[in-house]
Amino acid sequence: MRHRLSRHRLSLKPAHGRMFKRNLLTSLLLYEQIRTTKRRAQVVAPMVDTMIAMAKTTAPYNAIRQINRVVTDKNASRKIMEVYVKRFAAIPSGLTRIVPVGARQGDGAPLVDLMLVEGVPVAVEPKASKKPDAVKKSRSTPKQ
Repeated sequence: MRHRLSRHRLSLKPAHGRMFKRNLLTSLLLYEQIRTTKRRAQVVAPMVDTMIAMAKTTAPYNAIRQINRVVTDKNASRKIMEVYVKRFAAIPSGLTRIVPVGARQGDGAPLVDLMLVEGVPVAVEPKASKKPDAVKKSRSTPKQ
């Protein structure tokens, strides 16, 4: 019976399920949209809210440590701290959207697109590049 069970579960062994959720979360953070089954999307969606909310409220050095425990790619944690914190500063929760796509060809499993909602657009600043110095003149004089 399923009385008063509040979380969604996957029928995987615990270690495999943990890594599977971490990989899905990382892919969603990097690409901002993934296509997966409905059940998997329902499992991962709350994790995104948790990660971004923690990054907004916790001190940056502690937030990065917490995020790196879960996320499998350092670029995803960097993207959370640099882009998503600014984009979702005014939105407290509900950062994901699940849009039904149809059924999977092979087994008929319901597919959905799991995507991040549109927040405030953030302009990513390009990294400062070194300006080329003035062309150095050669010391040797040409022979005439």
